[in-house]
Amino acid sequence: MPLRILITGSNGLLGQKLVAALRNDPEVELIATGRGGDRTPQALGDRYHTLDITEPDSVREVIISTRPTTIIHTAAMTNVDACELDPPACHRQNVQATQYLVEAAKDVGAHFIFLSTDFVFDGAQGPYTEEALPSPLSVYGHSKLEGELIVMNSGLEKWAVARTIIVYGVAPGLSRSNVVLWAKDALEKGAPIRVVNDQWRMPTLAEDLADGCIRIAKRGVTGIFNLSGPDGMTILELVERVGHFFRSDTRIIEAVGSDQLGQPARRPPRTGFVLDKARRELGYSPRTFEEGLAVLKTQLGSSEGVDR
Repeated sequence: MPLRILITGSNGLLGQKLVAALRNDPEVELIATGRGGDRTPQALGDRYHTLDITEPDSVREVIISTRPTTIIHTAAMTNVDACELDPPACHRQNVQATQYLVEAAKDVGAHFIFLSTDFVFDGAQGPYTEEALPSPLSVYGHSKLEGELIVMNSGLEKWAVARTIIVYGVAPGLSRSNVVLWAKDALEKGAPIRVVNDQWRMPTLAEDLADGCIRIAKRGVTGIFNLSGPDGMTILELVERVGHFFRSDTRIIEAVGSDQLGQPARRPPRTGFVLDKARRELGYSPRTFEEGLAVLKTQLGSSEGVDR
């Protein structure tokens, strides 16, 4: 029997990468869902269902009617500062919606895979293993930890939490950019930019994250898995490496501390993940940062007019 994999947020960056990887997979029956119409490059037809995850009746109707064996829940409110400024909206999209999806997943016996974040940690002792104790600093981080706990304490027979860090890549019709594309575009424009030098991360190519999620799904495993890129760096170094790769002038970068940006939400200073478990149990093998930039460069070169 093939896996019936339902994806929430299929119009987003990770969602589109999952759709691209699974749409022609003979082992998988794909069910894509998103708010509004299908924005993937090649229409999915009856494999796409409009779904507002904050509406419990709609969630139940779609999941009961499609009866997925696996749900990969990527949809979320991920703008950290927007979450800080509107906690009710963040709670509705990241916590309540997860509860609705988990309850429906239990009804059909689905394997539930929840996408989470390094922001569940305070950044005092990174990089983190899967066993590290969370301690979020922001409304967003708290909401994703609440989602994790809903999944882990749900009574689901099979569940997984996939934590990740700074996902980057390119896909059509995205409502938000990402730090790598922002850095590339800003450096090419040549105007001075301010970049924090006191936040340390391990950026993740969207294709690698999708691969890790699919490996979790096909193995049917339970537990927490760290799925990030392998290279750690400050945000300042990230932007400099983007500039060097695309041969832009990095002298326009001004290094600043996080406290100089006036962002509403606190950021953890040093996160990062230990990837040993994912490598060992999933065969996860993420590309280096420069290898990821090469993938992005190829895609940008072959997708003129991509709205990113």
